[in-house]
Amino acid sequence: MTIANDSALVLFSGGQDSATCLAWALERFARVETVGFDYGQRHVVELAMREKLRAAMAALKAAWKERLGEDHVVKLDALAAISETALTRDTAIEMAADGLPTTFVPGRNLIFFCFAGALAYRRGARHLVAGMCETDYSGYPDCRDDTVKAMQVALGLGLDKRFVIHTPLMWIDKAATFALAEAIGGKALLDLVIEDSHSCYLGDRAKRHDWGYGCGTCPACQLRAQGFAKFKRDETA
Repeated sequence: MTIANDSALVLFSGGQDSATCLAWALERFARVETVGFDYGQRHVVELAMREKLRAAMAALKAAWKERLGEDHVVKLDALAAISETALTRDTAIEMAADGLPTTFVPGRNLIFFCFAGALAYRRGARHLVAGMCETDYSGYPDCRDDTVKAMQVALGLGLDKRFVIHTPLMWIDKAATFALAEAIGGKALLDLVIEDSHSCYLGDRAKRHDWGYGCGTCPACQLRAQGFAKFKRDETA
């Protein structure tokens, strides 16, 4: 694979999807930095897993260690202050009257891209890499491919600089995401993603399942559990 001399900035939450995207970027770009967002999320433990994941991934391949650059964490307290959602409040996770799950944080990914674009502008990175996905996206409109394409255009126009937003997981499901991690970094990366990435909306790191840690009942855990079960079935098929 040809390594681009460009720099990339990965939107890195500490979850399964963003960890897989980080590995994907490390395989493709000469320098890779990461950014995470502290927006008052209930599952703030995902931020605590980020540095552990970064260090462990850098240890998997000498080339990855050489390419992995700085990490940035941006505080977005205002997002939680204006959000009445199950990700920022101790409220039930369920479907709302508008047909969207109560875990939908309005504008979250749009805001993330704006701040990531501003940071990438300052850091000289032309590529943004993010884990949005239309297959397992829980109905979030800001995870749709059209939304991401529109943000790419808006950033380019608003910052007067060409940006490319990469979404390697956009058209694959969770099972294929597990498979992609294994394809990129072998069993070592797959095990790392299972053990140290965090997806559970309730921030539960006490219960260990074959697919990783989590409450086992929230939508994020259910998606991850179902995806892992399908991944294992596909492996033995």
